[in-house]
Amino acid sequence: MSQRSDSPTNAAEFTVSEISVALKRTVEDTYGNVRVRGEISGYRGPHSSGHAYFALKDDRARLEAVIWRGTFSRLKVRPEEGMEVIASGKLTTYPGSSKYQIVIDTIEPAGAGALMALLEERKRRLAAEGLFEQARKRRLPYMPRVIGVVTSPTGAVIRDIIHRISDRFPLHVVVWPVRVQGETAGEEVAAAVAGFNAFAADGPVPRPDVLVVARGGGSLEDLWGFNDEAVVRAVAASSIPVISAVGHETDWTLIDLAADVRAPTPTGAAEIAVPVKAELEAGLANLAARLGGAVSRSGDRKRQALRAAARALPSADQLLALPRRRFDEAASRLGRGLIANLEGKRLRLGGLRLTPASIARRIDMARRDVSRLSERLPNAHAALRRERRHRLDRVTAGLSIEPLQRRLTNAGDRLANASRRGDRATTIRLERLGDRLAQSVRLLDTLSYHSVLERGFALVHDASGAPVKRAAALSAGDAVSLEFADGRAGAVIAGDGGGKEKPRSRPQKQPEPGKQGSLF
Repeated sequence: MSQRSDSPTNAAEFTVSEISVALKRTVEDTYGNVRVRGEISGYRGPHSSGHAYFALKDDRARLEAVIWRGTFSRLKVRPEEGMEVIASGKLTTYPGSSKYQIVIDTIEPAGAGALMALLEERKRRLAAEGLFEQARKRRLPYMPRVIGVVTSPTGAVIRDIIHRISDRFPLHVVVWPVRVQGETAGEEVAAAVAGFNAFAADGPVPRPDVLVVARGGGSLEDLWGFNDEAVVRAVAASSIPVISAVGHETDWTLIDLAADVRAPTPTGAAEIAVPVKAELEAGLANLAARLGGAVSRSGDRKRQALRAAARALPSADQLLALPRRRFDEAASRLGRGLIANLEGKRLRLGGLRLTPASIARRIDMARRDVSRLSERLPNAHAALRRERRHRLDRVTAGLSIEPLQRRLTNAGDRLANASRRGDRATTIRLERLGDRLAQSVRLLDTLSYHSVLERGFALVHDASGAPVKRAAALSAGDAVSLEFADGRAGAVIAGDGGGKEKPRSRPQKQPEPGKQGSLF
């Protein structure tokens, strides 16, 4: 601020900027936080910078307004041309054009600002609980038998619903009278929905298959009872499908979000709940005619197919010709197969050879097994008795006299039984081994050459004691010994037979199975 020396008065002199700043400071200090009600005018959407510029007006004045970009992105209610709102913010001036304006922080519809804020907050909270999820909504029954209506019994809504149901598909309608406006409306509607769900299926009042919650149009305050949290929770928890028909098509409440189906009007709810009986009858008649035609055509096709199959079906001789031929071929192969199988078994049996040496080895092995078992049995028996006695001593150490005596008696009985079973098992085992040994001895005696000597034959041994199998292996004057059944006797080869023949390096012919070769 400056003063001129030649000023005719002593009034202070300001520059334009100084007075603009002073006015800006005064306005902001005086009106730092205000709420202004007015109608939005000149709104064309946010500017390219993201800020929104418009004006608030009433019938006598106009106030410029601005919403900065950061605030605009957080608004719950977007401004619209002609909308009456309550704007909260602070007043300031714009020195560039000598105008004052309001910088808006929040905006809400006029007359319903608090209610709208409460409604939005309640909507977010209930949505977070999943009460509005589409997945939990159920399908309506196509042909319900009973419809429950929750509405005022004196209004035009119930008459419209009953009239439309009677025109489309007459059925049983149960009305639960409630107040649809006022402080108790929400509680009564919630109680009605819960009461319908509490009906028994076979009770005196039939249980509805569908519920219709209905009311005519009105303002936000008039419809506020249907935004009650108790109503939303009752509708969401209902096991009966619920149709919401509150207000006109442009109205909405929280019950519309929780219900399974939302109808635009109460009359529309009646049309959604029941089909048209005449249309059903016409459709049924059409389906019956189509079914009759389909059955007739199907019968004709099957008769034609049967006749075609009968013409193409071969005779019984043709059907059985191939199985008969296979049977005859199998019968002819059966005899040859039995003969071939018998020959194979005979050859396998003929290939089995039992020699005295192998039988003797098996007898020796059986004797050694029996001897080992006989030697181990007393030791095993004694070890078992010692082990049982030690166990008995350990058990009886902590027992009283009478239980100890009973357990000793039982243990003694079990030990005696075990001893008897062991002795019996050992005896049976030894008998079986003895029988097997006796059978092996008899088989050995049968196949041994000693039985041949008993029949009058003799076995010739050369000077080294080896048996002589061929006469050509001996020469005149060779000393031999003859083994008879009861002993041996010496002898000398007499005659001039062709000298000692050298053994040839070719395999000797094996005797046929089941026959004993010559000893000379």
